Amino acid sequence: MSPSPANVLFVLTDQERYDCTAPNGPDVETPTFDRLSSEGTRFSQAFTPISICTSARASLLTGLFPHAHGMVNNSHEADAIRPNLPSDLPTFSERLDEGGYTLTYTGKWHVGRDQTPADFGFDYRGGSDVHHDDIDDAFRRYRTDRGTPIDAVELTDEIYTHGGPEDGTLVAARTPIDVEDTRAYFLAERTIEALEGHADGDDASEGAGDDASHFFHRADFYGPHHPYVVPEPYASMYDPDDIDPWDSYAETFAGKPAAHERFLHYRGVDHFEWDIWAEAVAKYFGFVTLIDHQVGRILEALEEFELADSTVVVHAADHGDFTGSHRQFNKGPLMYDETYRVPLQIRWPGVTDSGTTCDQPVHLHDLAATFLDVAGLEPPSTFQARSLVPLLEGDEETRSEWPDAVFAQYHGEEFGLYTQRMVRTREYKYVYNGPDRDELYDLADDPAELHNRCDHPAYTDVKERMQARLLEWMDRTDDPNRKWVPHALG
Repeated sequence: MSPSPANVLFVLTDQERYDCTAPNGPDVETPTFDRLSSEGTRFSQAFTPISICTSARASLLTGLFPHAHGMVNNSHEADAIRPNLPSDLPTFSERLDEGGYTLTYTGKWHVGRDQTPADFGFDYRGGSDVHHDDIDDAFRRYRTDRGTPIDAVELTDEIYTHGGPEDGTLVAARTPIDVEDTRAYFLAERTIEALEGHADGDDASEGAGDDASHFFHRADFYGPHHPYVVPEPYASMYDPDDIDPWDSYAETFAGKPAAHERFLHYRGVDHFEWDIWAEAVAKYFGFVTLIDHQVGRILEALEEFELADSTVVVHAADHGDFTGSHRQFNKGPLMYDETYRVPLQIRWPGVTDSGTTCDQPVHLHDLAATFLDVAGLEPPSTFQARSLVPLLEGDEETRSEWPDAVFAQYHGEEFGLYTQRMVRTREYKYVYNGPDRDELYDLADDPAELHNRCDHPAYTDVKERMQARLLEWMDRTDDPNRKWVPHALG
């Protein structure tokens, strides 16, 4: 259990790549996230359990792998397997609410078609719009009041999939609005207002009574998810000519599942050469920096309201983004690190040592158990997650006994249902693809995951060991596919 309960500020970004804040990553300006790493702990091996929004966010709430909570694809789509999270599943937020915490929430939701954060113990403070989760129209009103209605803005430098706006999806663009008109700025403003309320002590959650002494605030940013639409100075902050192709851009699809190359065509980026991708990546980097600067404003507010020393600050992302890696756009039935490895930084004054790096592999939904541990509360028995608090405290015994593998899955989205399971250690990654060939990558020899070694005779023993680990995890977590998968493994 944690040393004492503390406030929590949880900043979740949407589709942010791990390498943007990694020490050896691309040269992206992220002073705020770098500050969290230098003043706290950076997790170098954090992974989402699934690379799709609804499913990952439901895992965060429930502490469960997607096959256990059942929201295996996006809730807003017509093919949603489950449009809402089952009401009988315990969530960390409801447990915090019951434990006397005051919970507030700003920004993106995207967990249920009909549910809102208020259904899970939060006081929702706005920030959404019609992007998958029509909770309110606060941002649209904000922009209208500022004289820059969203629908009246004309973009420039637009990049579309499928050759144009008629059939394609907007990938990136420059917008003429001011930074103060962006959704990132707006969400930071709403978050700062919530923190000010917590500092003033006038935000006790309903039912918490006079015992409410700590808060949990969740700020969900709508980026750097595409479209990467940013204003100046961020739109031209990064020169496309200075951005080299990702190592994985050398992808040939040789020896890979057929879905990989088909997805390239499905997404409409098969005609993209690196010059187009470089323009998009430059806007993506600008988007990351824009959000980082807005989070910086939030951290400044924590200090202004004298909350910094009593607040755990957590930054993570629901999943990553290809942005041209493996020549792909967005995410999909490809279990590469670009979309499964996520940033995770945690600053806990008095607990985390400054500038430490934790190399133990962890899951994104381990945060559900971690938040409860920070609050001094026991996690529900349903959780398939473990608290990161002992790692944050530097407990050497915990580090030595920590599992050396992470697991993930994918069930498809508008491209069609597509069963996948993954086990990853520091050395190897094995991916089970239900309808196609499996994948095995030697991460030490091939970090870009270009060469599938699944059928290579030199890797037979490695493959069998990884398969055994995957099957053991499927049994342990009651994966519904555990009956069939052993018979499909080669």
